[in-house]
Amino acid sequence: MNQPTNQPTNQPTNQPTNQPTNQPTNSLKTAHNSDFFGEKLTKLRQILPEIFSEHALDLDKLKTLLGEHIASNERYGLNWAGKSAAYQALQRPTYNTLAPCPDESVDFDTTQNIFIESDNLEALKILQKSYAGKIKMIYIDPPYNTGNDFIYHDDFSQSKKDYEIATGDRDINGQLLKSFKKNSKDNGHYHSNWLNMMLPRLHLAHTLLTDDGVIFISIDDNEQAQLKLLCDEVFGGENFVADFIWNNKYTVSNDTDVSYQHEHIICFCKNRDIFELNLLPRTEKQNKSYKNKDNDPKGAWKPTSIHARSGSANNIYEIEFPNGIKWTAPVGRYPRYSKDTLMELYHQGALYFNKNGGVDRKTYLSEVRQGVTCGTLWNYDEVGHSHGNNEEFSEIIGKGIFNDPKGTKLLKRIIGLSSNKNSTILDFFAGSATTAHAVMQLNAEDNGNRQFIMVQLPELTDEKSEAHKAGFANIAEIAKERIRRAGAKIKAENPDKNLDTGFKVFKLTGSNFKTWQIDDDNAIAEQLEMYINPLKDNAKEIDIVYELLLKMGLKLTATIEFKDGVYWLNCENKSYAIVLNTLSQDDFNAIITKKPSKTVVLDKAFLNDSEKSNVILQFKDANLNFESI
Repeated sequence: MNQPTNQPTNQPTNQPTNQPTNQPTNSLKTAHNSDFFGEKLTKLRQILPEIFSEHALDLDKLKTLLGEHIASNERYGLNWAGKSAAYQALQRPTYNTLAPCPDESVDFDTTQNIFIESDNLEALKILQKSYAGKIKMIYIDPPYNTGNDFIYHDDFSQSKKDYEIATGDRDINGQLLKSFKKNSKDNGHYHSNWLNMMLPRLHLAHTLLTDDGVIFISIDDNEQAQLKLLCDEVFGGENFVADFIWNNKYTVSNDTDVSYQHEHIICFCKNRDIFELNLLPRTEKQNKSYKNKDNDPKGAWKPTSIHARSGSANNIYEIEFPNGIKWTAPVGRYPRYSKDTLMELYHQGALYFNKNGGVDRKTYLSEVRQGVTCGTLWNYDEVGHSHGNNEEFSEIIGKGIFNDPKGTKLLKRIIGLSSNKNSTILDFFAGSATTAHAVMQLNAEDNGNRQFIMVQLPELTDEKSEAHKAGFANIAEIAKERIRRAGAKIKAENPDKNLDTGFKVFKLTGSNFKTWQIDDDNAIAEQLEMYINPLKDNAKEIDIVYELLLKMGLKLTATIEFKDGVYWLNCENKSYAIVLNTLSQDDFNAIITKKPSKTVVLDKAFLNDSEKSNVILQFKDANLNFESI
């Protein structure tokens, strides 16, 4: 895949004032797809307009307003080499977009699932406008930084040409080689490099979450401490949920002094005040203790003691029930209930008198919670182990194709704890796509309608690896094939259910619009001439539609229909119109009649400026949102 890198950061994003009439002037017409901090400032301006002066944030006003609430210079936090550069990587807008690949997809026109083949930092930036506040649960399994694995690097400060030459990310034919590098423990910035990679991605992930959303991150002891502190900074320490310990191995390795048998799954939510984990389903084993010894019409029950270890001697009493049995708490114990309460329970049939003269209260299965609270220790017999996960993957794809994938048992628990049946699940370190597999399997088990978004970089497989020998050129190809095969298997096993086991494939690509880039003053006239038509020569119409769709903040799953020269988009029960080529006045009138939520038209669709002005006025008179590019 030809995966483009970012454009240089010193590239101007605004067009000159002497641009022709068909030059971009508004939000859809900028070259980049996201402005992370620009959007943050807009929200801040809405809340605290008084801290802005001449459209810029005035820090002195902010300090005056906050007063004693500002942290001192000496404060608790996590700092490392390159942290400011990591924030710059976060702030830098992307000049790329996503192109649809129907031929690599399954049920492209109908599925609600997404697979994005891309560097995840770029993908997260591109998704910001369309998916901010819409992702219920995120799970990621990032590189553990063991000294033997790779981390992504995000140094896009050089020009595109210099960057590619310096890093060797592409060969002489422009083919992607790698967007990651080995992070050896001998490196003086060993932890810093990993944190620099994680920080911008977690910030972007935070924005994508719903207000009651949550993120789970798998990690081991190499970076567990650093990750916890980083998440405290990004999500807020008050939004920490738990550090779940997964007992992932059932054997001890005898070739080392310590055999690690666990991994961490760190969990943070967006807002702890409104987030709560779901209950785990009750198991058959947990229900076995409930029996119906006396054919009670309320059903199965188990005995619960009516006395306790603590209490007051003043509350000790003797009670005689209508059946003639007398009861008092054993020596050293105290009644849990008053005489009146016990007598009421007796008349309700809620007491059990055993042969030894003991009395218990019946706790009915029908009255207990239909779930159990999740603990922080997860054993392999409940959520699987590493060996079993490898076997699960091998049964689908083959042995030795992918090392140590996570298993569907583990992911189904995470998804079940943190989402509902209609949630959108995101995994931007998709790997072998276990998360997608688990979503489809869980939907089959509980008739859910969850959707997934997977993001995976097309990391090249080693030429000597089993994956390469099996025909998988990169990791993304392995992930897509797993989803295809797992989906087909799940569908075959559930023929009577209407399951969505498809997925739309998108790949990172450069914008379909020409980028404004002036190397010297003599090039201005040439650029202005070029921008008479802002589209690149090789731009495909459907790719242009999807790029505009993302710029409009619509989901990638929006339905698209081409009719009478108009691309009609439907997303969340609203319609939108996109016009790329010349239309007649009657055609524009037909659009107005359908009253779309927004209409976007390329300037080249108008014969002249007079026609354009007339159409703009017509949409304005109809009180309809209209935008030209």
